[in-house]
Amino acid sequence: MQMNASSIVNQKAEWEKLGVKLPAFDHAAMTAATKEHPIWVHFGAGNIFRGFIAALQQRLLNEGAADRGIIAADTFDYDIIDKIYTPYDNLTMNVTLNPDGTTSREIIGSIAEGLRADSSDAAMMARFKEIFTDPGLQMISFTITEKGYALYRPDGSLMPVVQADIDEGPAHARHAMSMVTALLLERFQNGAAPLAVVSMDNCSHNGEKLQTSVMTVAKAWLEKGFVGQDFIDYLSDETKITFPWSMIDKITPRPHKIVEEQLVKDGIEGMEPIVTSKNTFIAAFVNAERPQYLVIEDKFPNGRPALEKAGVYLTDRDTVNKTERMKVTTCLNPLHTALAVLGCLLGYKRIYEEMRDDDLRRLVEHIGYAEGMPVVTNPVVLDPRAFLDAVLNERLPNPYIPDMPQRIACDTSQKIPVRFGETIKAYIASDSLELSSLRAIPFAIAAWLRYLLAMDDELSPMELSDDPRIPELQEKLAGIEIGKPESCAGQLDAILSDDSIFGADLCKAGLSGTVEGFFKQMLTGRGAVRSALHELVESF
Repeated sequence: MQMNASSIVNQKAEWEKLGVKLPAFDHAAMTAATKEHPIWVHFGAGNIFRGFIAALQQRLLNEGAADRGIIAADTFDYDIIDKIYTPYDNLTMNVTLNPDGTTSREIIGSIAEGLRADSSDAAMMARFKEIFTDPGLQMISFTITEKGYALYRPDGSLMPVVQADIDEGPAHARHAMSMVTALLLERFQNGAAPLAVVSMDNCSHNGEKLQTSVMTVAKAWLEKGFVGQDFIDYLSDETKITFPWSMIDKITPRPHKIVEEQLVKDGIEGMEPIVTSKNTFIAAFVNAERPQYLVIEDKFPNGRPALEKAGVYLTDRDTVNKTERMKVTTCLNPLHTALAVLGCLLGYKRIYEEMRDDDLRRLVEHIGYAEGMPVVTNPVVLDPRAFLDAVLNERLPNPYIPDMPQRIACDTSQKIPVRFGETIKAYIASDSLELSSLRAIPFAIAAWLRYLLAMDDELSPMELSDDPRIPELQEKLAGIEIGKPESCAGQLDAILSDDSIFGADLCKAGLSGTVEGFFKQMLTGRGAVRSALHELVESF
């Protein structure tokens, strides 16, 4: 069987026999209506879009709460459109990876059109202009990763492609942000209808990042004489253009071999993953965890789909910010970082395997419930304890989610200020909580310092994940030897006093002694990390 527009109509019984849920709406009618009068364009045609965002609109279509779908566009990897969208009539096999090891399948048919956002393709650009000048267009959204909004190189200079876009003007835009700004200009010049410009990327203050990039390009064009002040005014007028913030959370890992094998076994053709010319590993199916969260600032000046009926939380900016803070400072990210560094030290290759380790599980439970919950930011729209329950009982232990501690350990020095530092600062500021009561978080910090010695718990050399501060930090740890705890004689102070890492000076706060004590325990020899971990969790 082949997944296409014809088969979901003519082979309905065969699909249903395989346990595949089909679109409950007229796919052809939806496609025609969307193409004629689009309401939603999404940039970033990858897995998180297909397996989450497009599935939300499918639910609305299934329930009769919408009559149009989404137009998908990709600004980076055109192979996704040519090889994953077009051959399958823009359909996606969405496979939910249940924590009990079972899967459920649904063909997502809410995508009406797949477009290559390629400024060198005149026909494609003409179609984009047609879409963006439709006054009924309500929103454009993005999952292009945080890097997709970046205009500057590490040295502070504009990327060459962005500089060229600024110099050459809107007609030649190539960078995603330049192209979007150019299309907003088309909308302005053809009636100036309102529009919501919505980042759905997994990064803090995502709407602000998107707005800053668009305004940077637009103002540069103003200086060059390509646009007038009236265009800047249009982009700055919230009755016309808005940049809502959002918080998104759902794991959609690369196509899983087991899922592919199951689909092929059932006679579903064309499910083998491909590697695109941009090295994207992608397939006609998406596998994703079941839990999902999307919280969006409700600022849509031209109307919007009834996303609240699909489980999306529509709220104010402050609540979006609180939801993000809840996730990254307490309920998910700190647990990830603790598992990452300890997983590397203890020889684990998968996060779910770590959750089968009683010591590690008890450690992250303590970080979340005992140390994080007393100072958690409560966004109200989501219950922090229920969110943490799902993380610990459904998400992290899911064997279908092949996340690696080595991947999560990347850039740990950049993550600690938020993932551990915010909790530490909250304890310092509290009148009712004692900083000295923290045990699991200082242990995780000590484990990270032990990790920086680049030797695992079996005393085998260990490759460290990328982190820009590793050379500097290792230099500060010079002279410390595993097997000689006495060799640690004040070297940690230079790191623990660095508030750029921890958000606070741990020496002044009085927490450095606890960290150093755990660290010295981990220095005693082979298996010392495990021994120290076990001793700690037994004390809870």
